Order: sequence, then C-alpha cells, then structure tokens
Amino acid sequence: MPHNVKVTIIQTDIKWASIGDNIKSADALLAGARQSDIYVLPEMWATGFNVTPDDDAFGDEPLEWMKRTAASRQCVVCGSLSVKPVDGTLRNRLYFVLPDGSYYFYDKHHLFTCGGEDKRFTPGNNRVVAEYKGIKFLLLTCYDLRFPVWSRYRGDYDAIILVANWPESRQDVWNTLLKARAIENQCYVIGANRTGQDPLCSYGGGSVIIDAKGRVVKQADGKAEQTITADLDINALYEFRSKFPVLDDRDKDNTENKNI
Repeated sequence: MPHNVKVTIIQTDIKWASIGDNIKSADALLAGARQSDIYVLPEMWATGFNVTPDDDAFGDEPLEWMKRTAASRQCVVCGSLSVKPVDGTLRNRLYFVLPDGSYYFYDKHHLFTCGGEDKRFTPGNNRVVAEYKGIKFLLLTCYDLRFPVWSRYRGDYDAIILVANWPESRQDVWNTLLKARAIENQCYVIGANRTGQDPLCSYGGGSVIIDAKGRVVKQADGKAEQTITADLDINALYEFRSKFPVLDDRDKDNTENKNI
C-alpha cells in the first residue's frame, strides 16, 4: 500500500521573462514552507506565459534549480518550463523532478489557441503518469483542464497535478472544472496557479487541493504569493473507490488502452 504524501503548492507572482528573479522568488517561498514530499510550481514558472520567447528563455538554470532543490530537500519539484529540445521545436514542458535528479516530463497537449500558443509551440501527444512513493500522478497543464477525455481515469493514477496560468476573469471556471475532474475520476486534484499580472492578463491565484469527493482540502487565501500544504490520504482514497466503485462502470472505448 502506498504511503500518504504531503504536497505543497507554491503560488507565485511570476516576473515577466526574468528567470533570475523568479528563481529567487521560488527560493524565498520555499524557505518559509513546510517540509513536503512534493512541491508544485505554476505553468512556465520561470518566465511567465510568454508564447513568443527569445533565446534567453531556454537556459538550463530553471531545470537545474529544480534538480538542486529536489536533491537538497529530498523531494519532488514539479512545474512547467518553455524548452527547445534538440529537434528545434518549442515545448511547454511539465517536469516532475525526483530527488536523484531524474525526472518525468509531459509536453502540454492542448495548446491555448486563443492566446497564440499554437503558433510557435508544438503539442505533445502522450499522456504521462509519474510515480513517487507508490502514488501515481497524471500530469496536466492549464488548458488541458477543459478536455475531460484527455484526463479520464484509465485505472492508471491516484491524483492529477495541473499547473496553470489561469486568468482571474475565468476564476469560476477554474474552480468548477477542478472539482469536476476530481469527482468524475475519483482522485485528488492539485491545481497550482500563479497570481499577479503580466502584459496579457491578471491572475487571481486560487491554487487548491481537492479530494475525490470534490471537497476542498486546502486553498490559497486570496491573491498573495504563498504556499499551501495538504496531506493526500491515499488509504482513504482507495477505501472510497472500493466502497463506491463508479469507475468500474466508466465507458470503455477504443481510447482506453491507447496512449492518447
């Protein structure tokens, strides 16, 4: 049986295209945070949601910082970055960095066409489930939240980690869809959003951890930079799934066993 894990969301006010400042901000928030097994940063936490990045956005330092932090704290550090792999494409890549420096990564599948993300970035085509301490996490990024077929439970995860730059004007949608994903998949949902402003939007924070019944376990208090921490009770999750096995009755079509 997997152990329970403690998860901390780092809700940051991301400084536009300023990697050094954003690393300092993350360090400062971590210094005041409780010790956790997993720390989750927002989408594009090192640069902001810049869909027309210049070459300065693709340095190694953000990922190296994630590796150093994971090693020093003996934890997982999770968050997305703009990256340019060797194939020359641009990717919005969500990293799940383990204490030994190895990592899972997920390339955002649903690019935000309304914001022009699809014009330069290339979508990923593979769902990714990361595992730590026996607990399995489906990795998702922002706009993915609106597409329940992509995140549907296939007997393969215990919790969803979703990182975002979700605008304040659609805060009610954020709250509603996170709860919906938790209820329909009988899983924990960890939603890490940013706060503050960038040249495009204002962000209301609202980072939250939700249980499989759609109940808020912990939520950020307002728009301020902050950390929130909660325990994921995996034993209680498995007991709930066993007593109320609605997932056994899920529709099983030809997507069930495909990596889509």
